[in-house]
Amino acid sequence: MNETVAPGGAELRARAQIDLAAVRANVRTLRERAPGAAFMAVVKADGYGHGAAPCARAAVAAGATWLGTATPQEALALRAPGAGVPDGVRIMCWLWTPGGPWREAIEADLDVSLSGGWALDEVVRAARLAGRPARVQLKADTGLGRGGCQPGDDWAELVARALRAEAEGLLRITGLWSHFACADEPGHPSIAAQLTRFREMVAYAESRGVDPEVRHIANSPATLTLPESHFDLVRPGIAMYGVSPSPVIGTPADLGLRPAMTLSASMALVKHVPGGHGVSYGHHYVTPGATTLGLVPLGYADGVPRHASSTGPVLVEGKWRTVAGRVAMDQFVVDLGGDEPEPGAEAVLFGPGDRGEPTAEDWAQAAGTIAYEIVTRIGTRVPRVYVNEGNEGSGT
Repeated sequence: MNETVAPGGAELRARAQIDLAAVRANVRTLRERAPGAAFMAVVKADGYGHGAAPCARAAVAAGATWLGTATPQEALALRAPGAGVPDGVRIMCWLWTPGGPWREAIEADLDVSLSGGWALDEVVRAARLAGRPARVQLKADTGLGRGGCQPGDDWAELVARALRAEAEGLLRITGLWSHFACADEPGHPSIAAQLTRFREMVAYAESRGVDPEVRHIANSPATLTLPESHFDLVRPGIAMYGVSPSPVIGTPADLGLRPAMTLSASMALVKHVPGGHGVSYGHHYVTPGATTLGLVPLGYADGVPRHASSTGPVLVEGKWRTVAGRVAMDQFVVDLGGDEPEPGAEAVLFGPGDRGEPTAEDWAQAAGTIAYEIVTRIGTRVPRVYVNEGNEGSGT
């Protein structure tokens, strides 16, 4: 195992350890679920909190040929020389606002998503300035009701205008795509309805002369459970990091996935207190008797959800403990029940579960949210420490 360590070997207050071997294995597992489709590794939001560039390199090593981001800034960062992403890997970004860096995206050879006329106007102007055609993908709103062009007249107009710009050499329509609303709820009636609408909107565009390189709609849950949605490309995000899209679909182990992130901290203080001692703001926890308290130096400024006050699980010296009272900005307390671990002892908030530690899903349940949010919200004050960085030259 190789590891990126703190500068000068300094001890870390806290760390999010990212197992890149797990990322590579997860990508291979997901590719096996969609053997006829290309693989886009979604690394938006700094790789769902895991680190965009290291996870992008790991995914490419495991066979990904596309990378996906939300913002153009995220995509441009992956094109920067220091990111280490091979030139032949396609990068797509889809969350644009007026005045965005269209020219920079065109010059960086990114695929950009268009959902309406204003975006088409801006990308055409940027293509003229850049002196080269833009690579654009037209997004269809098939029922999510978020980004994407509405079916009917709006879609017909966007397709027609994009084809005129393509005929003028200002852009190339490289993709047609959409996104599911409820793919993490197998059997939900919207899934079949969206697939039908997507096929209709693709068929219309192709009947008018669009010849896309890729058609795609499958996110993580659809990649895992809906082979008829795979088309030319699948776009796994959360599953690539070893987190199940939903407990309904299965645990990571059920799906052949391994969580890549382990979040831990060094215990900052262990002390004896009497019964009836209030703990943390508001005294929402009062010790039921004489006990020991442990101070964990992570808080909501680091991404630990305040909603997990009095419920969040932590593993300390092989035992599950629970957050005692409110999570504060920089720290929280656990009741150790009289145990006396040394200051500096490891407190594991979540990980793969190999050592009996909680998982991101356990924290999601404690905070009333989803595991996506748990891993993505871990802040920049928590260093990412990468292990198993080797073997990134193999796509098998």
